[in-house]
Amino acid sequence: MSKSGLFRLTIGRKIAMALSALFLMIFLLQHLTINFSAVVSPDTFNELSHFMGTNPVIQFFAQPILIFAVVFHFVMGFILEIRNRKARPINYAKNNGAANSTWMSRNMIYSGLVILAFLVLHFIDFWLPEMNYKYIEMNAADPNRYYEELLHKFAHPARVIAYVVAFILLALHLLHGFGSAFQSMGQNNKYIDSLKKFGVFYSIVVPLGFIITAIALYLQH
Repeated sequence: MSKSGLFRLTIGRKIAMALSALFLMIFLLQHLTINFSAVVSPDTFNELSHFMGTNPVIQFFAQPILIFAVVFHFVMGFILEIRNRKARPINYAKNNGAANSTWMSRNMIYSGLVILAFLVLHFIDFWLPEMNYKYIEMNAADPNRYYEELLHKFAHPARVIAYVVAFILLALHLLHGFGSAFQSMGQNNKYIDSLKKFGVFYSIVVPLGFIITAIALYLQH
């Protein structure tokens, strides 16, 4: 493939990755809203969770799209990271990494792997038991079970610590991801300053919301 073709392919991959990231950001915000409601009002959490868990549009349309977006985003991220590493000059690796880039940019692939491992555990911890409860054991829908089940999950300090670490890494991941996206957009965009502020706000507040939720649920025991 020609250099121009490779360039267009790389740009296409970055755009696809950005779109999947935008979708996942919307999901994260929605997920945080539901989770945080467990701290404010267990009844509201039960109602929202029951709706999300029984609505056929969400279960059989939105949920498969979400799973695909997660897999696609991480696979595309690893592909781009590997290609970027191969494209770097040999002398780059000999230079002082801290002088050339941030710690997060140099370790994006590793933080991504940790976050991916956390997501896999999260699916095993919550999603698979839910699928087993509804579609294998064929239990009748209980609209009041969700809060107690969630509270039980956060009874162990090790689980809370794992969540805190995972969401700290997610915050760093988001901060670097936003920065890379803004760099690709260029500094001449008149909205760049507002977008940067939004990126920092989102990258800190959303992961912090999940951390506060996990700690608050643990303290309720």
